[in-house]
Amino acid sequence: MITSRSAILLDAQSKGYAVPAFNIHNLETMKTVLETAQELRSPVMIAVTPSTVRYIGQDFLIGMMEASKKSYDIPICFHLDHHEKVEDIKTLIQMGISSVMIDASHYDFEENVRIVHEVVEYAAPFGVAVEAELGRLSGIEDDLEVDERDQIYTNPMQAQEFVSRTGIDSLAVAIGTAHGLYKGEPKLDIDRLAAIQREVNIPLVLHGASGLPDDLVQRTIERGICKVNIATELKMAFVKGLRGYLHEHPDANDPRYYFQEAVIEMKKVVADKIKMCGSVNRG
Repeated sequence: MITSRSAILLDAQSKGYAVPAFNIHNLETMKTVLETAQELRSPVMIAVTPSTVRYIGQDFLIGMMEASKKSYDIPICFHLDHHEKVEDIKTLIQMGISSVMIDASHYDFEENVRIVHEVVEYAAPFGVAVEAELGRLSGIEDDLEVDERDQIYTNPMQAQEFVSRTGIDSLAVAIGTAHGLYKGEPKLDIDRLAAIQREVNIPLVLHGASGLPDDLVQRTIERGICKVNIATELKMAFVKGLRGYLHEHPDANDPRYYFQEAVIEMKKVVADKIKMCGSVNRG
């Protein structure tokens, strides 16, 4: 059941849980996420980065989205994650994507506002929800790489102005999270998040949640986080299962079999993150 991102996140905001957003890379990883979410009756967002769209192909991605409508009866939203090219976003909106993130956070504030507002104005007639980011996360995710020295935390008062001037539906905040795995103990600025929540009334988004302790993520949910992005831990679990199977079966050559252990390992992580977000039986 494909549904709007706004409806999913507003429900989470009103009821004090978060919707897990899982980055997928192919049909196997998408089905793993959706099957696990179906079993736990959780709403879910399927997130795709620009490199994933290129890998799968736009038409195949839309085909997978359409097939999901018929196969699952939980709230599902397909979402463009960290897309920077406005024309690519417009094309995918025309093809049926109902949720997008325009990431112009590497520009200065005024240019960020200008680009995001352009996407919001284009998306509005299609009923498409728009997420944007203010501040930057360090680390690497697909084609995106940000040095720790360039990380900028979200300013609460600036966030209020940003939301007002752009008209976005949700705001990704930079409070100390990072893409990829953490090099040391993660330290999040919870007080900053609380201040942002006081100034901004739209759902807030936590990127870079892979590797964060459950209790720390749950503290962010208590302070306004309504969407939690998970990527790296999924890839690690998938490849762990795949390597294990191929080690035990060195002559294996049929992906219908050697993907099975990869799926099992990934499902464990997906289930854990759904429980962490408090979204079980919310769908």
